[in-house]
Amino acid sequence: MEPYLGYAIAVAAVLVYGLVVYLLWRRGSIGPERSLTLLGPALMLKTRHGREMLDRWGRFVRFWTTVSDAGIALAVVAMGAIVGLLVVGAVVATRLTPAQAPSLSEAVGLPGINPVIPIGYGIVALVVGIVLHELSHGVVARSQKIGVKSLGILWCVVPVGAFVEQDDADMNAASRRRRDRVAAAGVLANFVLAVAFFLALSALISASVVPNATGVGIAYVESGTPAAKASIAAGDIIVAMNGTTTSTVTAFENAIAKTHPSETVSLTYYSAAQGGAITTPITLGTNPSNSSRGFLGVGVYGLTPAQIRQTLVWPLGSSAGPLVGAIDWLILPLATLEPIGTPTSAFFHLTGPLSGVSPSAFWVGANLLYWLAWMNLLLGLSNALPLVPLDGGLLFRDFAMSIAARLRAGWTAAHLDAFGTRAVAIASALVLVLLAWQFVVPRLG
Repeated sequence: MEPYLGYAIAVAAVLVYGLVVYLLWRRGSIGPERSLTLLGPALMLKTRHGREMLDRWGRFVRFWTTVSDAGIALAVVAMGAIVGLLVVGAVVATRLTPAQAPSLSEAVGLPGINPVIPIGYGIVALVVGIVLHELSHGVVARSQKIGVKSLGILWCVVPVGAFVEQDDADMNAASRRRRDRVAAAGVLANFVLAVAFFLALSALISASVVPNATGVGIAYVESGTPAAKASIAAGDIIVAMNGTTTSTVTAFENAIAKTHPSETVSLTYYSAAQGGAITTPITLGTNPSNSSRGFLGVGVYGLTPAQIRQTLVWPLGSSAGPLVGAIDWLILPLATLEPIGTPTSAFFHLTGPLSGVSPSAFWVGANLLYWLAWMNLLLGLSNALPLVPLDGGLLFRDFAMSIAARLRAGWTAAHLDAFGTRAVAIASALVLVLLAWQFVVPRLG
């Protein structure tokens, strides 16, 4: 029963939430002009409190205007980048087999649904990202003299974020430029937060984390193998084999490739349990996939401890180049290297002012900073999509109207509005096709 306990709890929570919402609706407590409103399956808990705060923050009109203008340019770049990634993904999808096709859960960037995003860190990061995203909309809206009707919390089984409800009449009456500043503010906020949390994590790791040794980190040890018999464990670091240093994964693989079954090799490794380097003779077994090659019985991570640290501190400085380093930073969760826990945390020791801190507590804080940066980057990119009702959808609609106004000088406001609506509807449909393509096309083969 235990493997299904989590699913049972989740189903029960959804049913209770649905029942509560239904009872509130039957009582008449939920409605467009009430403090409780439905947004799809989510419950909006609205309040008018906090608008004075937005007014105070938004009074620096020149600052917010300049910042949000930069946000528009950033949103355009992000829109092109995310659409380009979807196109590349669609091309790659045509070469995938059904077994290689991504699962539908991977298309949803929500903790607990997406298998890559840890539920604890993910929920905290998502809530922080959405709350500050929405507050940015509200502050810039007030700086542009656009009213804010209410603020509140978005609740769907659990709190999933916040919202700032702009006055629709003011938004429609505002110039395209002012509307776009409000729309781009959320995207800009998420990117600024992603950079801020990344820099905080970089400074923390740089000042506090040192690899125990230079070598390849062991992810697992197969039972009954030569490595297991020698008491080598996950979290240890292989430093050298037969006197040849194994500072990279390639060097380790090359060293293993030169061995043969029943050969006794001299292996030097850092033992996390012993707290020091050990050199021991090990008689290799027979590699199951290549009978002419020796077999140690360990699995190693694709990045060495030194490379993991480098990726968290400054991925653009990777020895493989800035692009590979940036990709490594993004896919750390796919490589099971984030969140950092057992056995990965055993590759390092703490130094500097935080050397006395509990390693488990330290890595909770470091992991949280990583996911705050990662989720804000995801929110910024996804909200830049030219898809209704996202911020990018509003921006794309106004961009289309602006281009049409230049090319069709005789068009009325109604013509421009209709053109912009059709343009964003087409863009939204294309984005949805590109998203679905990556999951459907590989399964048709």
